Amino acid sequence: MNRRTVLGSALIGAAASAAGAASAKPAAQSAARASGRTGALNLITDVEGLKVGQAHDAGVRTGVTVILAEKPATAAVDVRGGGPAGRETDVLRPENLVQEVDAIILSGGSVYGLGSADSVAAWMGMRGRGYGMGGAPGVPPSPIIPTACLYDLANGGNKQWEMEPPYRRLSVQALEAAGDRFDLGTAGAGYGAEAGALKGGIGSASAVMEAGWTVGAIVAVNSVGSVVAPGGKNFWAAPYEIGDEFGGLGSSGLHASAEDWGPSKFRPQPRENTTIACIATDVALTRVELQRMAIMAQDGMARAIRPAHAPFDGDTLFSLSTGKKVIDNPALRQVVVAQLGNVAADVLARAVARGVYHATNYEGVTGKTWREM
Repeated sequence: MNRRTVLGSALIGAAASAAGAASAKPAAQSAARASGRTGALNLITDVEGLKVGQAHDAGVRTGVTVILAEKPATAAVDVRGGGPAGRETDVLRPENLVQEVDAIILSGGSVYGLGSADSVAAWMGMRGRGYGMGGAPGVPPSPIIPTACLYDLANGGNKQWEMEPPYRRLSVQALEAAGDRFDLGTAGAGYGAEAGALKGGIGSASAVMEAGWTVGAIVAVNSVGSVVAPGGKNFWAAPYEIGDEFGGLGSSGLHASAEDWGPSKFRPQPRENTTIACIATDVALTRVELQRMAIMAQDGMARAIRPAHAPFDGDTLFSLSTGKKVIDNPALRQVVVAQLGNVAADVLARAVARGVYHATNYEGVTGKTWREM
């Protein structure tokens, strides 16, 4: 059997499965949704080889999230928003030299938050982590730390930091706290975030596929668009929910109008809204394959937020491969990439909803959270 026949058979089988699912009764559809399997923690750290650390400053109302690769991980990036704030995103272009990263940073602080990578680079360089050209004596390595930041400068926190923005300090605290478990909601890069008219936050989720591959996502939700449908509390991401991970309200209340976004930000301003994320898998993929996975995974934002990728947003998504598992059948690589990309989009949509579901108010503030709707 040649390669084209193998690919055709796989795609026909997938189409037949989809057709069968479409003809199922509503109860069966509900059962299928509920039968999805998350990783042990339902966090991006279910992907072997990743740790996450977070830190925040309550007075400033901002924070930092560091996704730490235990070993250099292949990476790519896809930027869809009209007002991004990023660092070392061009280094991830597929034609460029360096193929792997040491960490990914998601941060508050807009352009000030980009400084969070400075101290992470110093911390890693001290420990010999990073890209080096021959390792000459006395020449430190260059850690590769792509970074994306959201805008939380106008959320009421004290931003009078003059020459000392807190992000260098917070990123070191986040590194030192890195582990398998971390808080969702008002934490890390999502501490100062707002999701439409609601309190935003940091969200994460994972899925374990039938083949045993794991896909995870982490996202800081600071969107101009709404994560819930008009007239109720139902998340746009409801069809992808596994169990009751963000309230279990289901999708019966969902309805859409092109001009009715639900509780979004009323008068969005340029650069004040950004959803930044990272998706990851343990499957060994090339930079080009990860780029396609990132492009597909961006659909998760559109599934969970209306509108997404607006001129006011700086939506940026990184993708990582820790390379722990190898695709056994090379003829099916692109089918696998398509499967991984679709699962990543669903996982990201769930992570968006979980970030808002778990968000809490700042001290002394009421009425902003999903739970108070």
